[in-house]
Amino acid sequence: MSLYDNALYMEDVRNVCSLDLPWEKLKDKKLMLSGATGLLGSFLVDVILEKDASDGLNCTVYALGRNKAKAMSRFSRHTEDDHLIFRPYDVNQPLECEDIGTVDFVLHLASNTHPVQYSTDPIGTITTNIIGLQNMLDFAAGHDAERFAFASSNEIYGENRGDVELFDEGYCGYIDSNTMRAGYPESKRCGEALCQAYKAQKGLNVVIPRFTRSYGPTMQMSDTKAISQFIKKCIAGEDIVLKSAGTQFYSYTYMADAVSGLLTILLKGCSGEAYNIAEEHSDIMLKDLAAVLAGISGRKVVFEIPDAVEAAGYSKATKARLDGHKLMKLGWKPAYDIESGMARTIAVLKDLGC
Repeated sequence: MSLYDNALYMEDVRNVCSLDLPWEKLKDKKLMLSGATGLLGSFLVDVILEKDASDGLNCTVYALGRNKAKAMSRFSRHTEDDHLIFRPYDVNQPLECEDIGTVDFVLHLASNTHPVQYSTDPIGTITTNIIGLQNMLDFAAGHDAERFAFASSNEIYGENRGDVELFDEGYCGYIDSNTMRAGYPESKRCGEALCQAYKAQKGLNVVIPRFTRSYGPTMQMSDTKAISQFIKKCIAGEDIVLKSAGTQFYSYTYMADAVSGLLTILLKGCSGEAYNIAEEHSDIMLKDLAAVLAGISGRKVVFEIPDAVEAAGYSKATKARLDGHKLMKLGWKPAYDIESGMARTIAVLKDLGC
């Protein structure tokens, strides 16, 4: 069974398609995105192609990724759809697609987002976030893109200094740059600055969605983030393993809400602006999140000391709650809180036999 056979997943896709957005901006346009088979990128592809089919949007999606077989498997429903064109691509290399001419919208979603990779490949984490972004920016500027979107992260805020409860887009927390783990947030900060440089120097229209810790049934089963580990344990009917005291207080976003936020920013946001994609009903402490999933699976939460590799990749931030009011002023509103989003994720993944 594939995601396309699951009623809940297709309901998510169609719900985003039905949102009151200026979809006409994408009509007859070309959209290119890196990270096309990732958690958010793959759902976005499905939304655009469903909108093409249901409303005649006629938007062609150029999906970039390293593995064509993986992409064709993931997008099995669309393998014969002329609106989906896959291009094998490593973001660390210059992007050469001269045959497609002007690309109207370019979205850079590719990034190393797994804690174990942060600790085992810190160089690759930094270079992918900076060099990969520059390659995509160069392509967008060279192909007269109407707009460029850079997927940034809640991690750019660093550690909460204790002066605010919620991070708005102007907040700057503390990051100790002289650590291995700093490579991810510092390179995301640098990426945002690079976007501003391209806006100023090359006139590129850029927007910056800042994602929280995202989750959903499009997650990679190899994902090593705590939330992904909790979900996998829940699906397997095992105890939820907590590798800390669990007092970290974070914002989370369900896959469909994250992509609806991204589309709102892409189609309605102001050039040069960053927007948090977050809402307080999905803020939760890690120990409470573990308890929610333990409740779904009928198991319990157990504590386990992380090994050295795991511990090295964990975020040092103990409180990272984002203020989403700036995006809400554009009309965005999430459909799910943390409990309903988690229940939906587990139901879909269990149906898929994950």
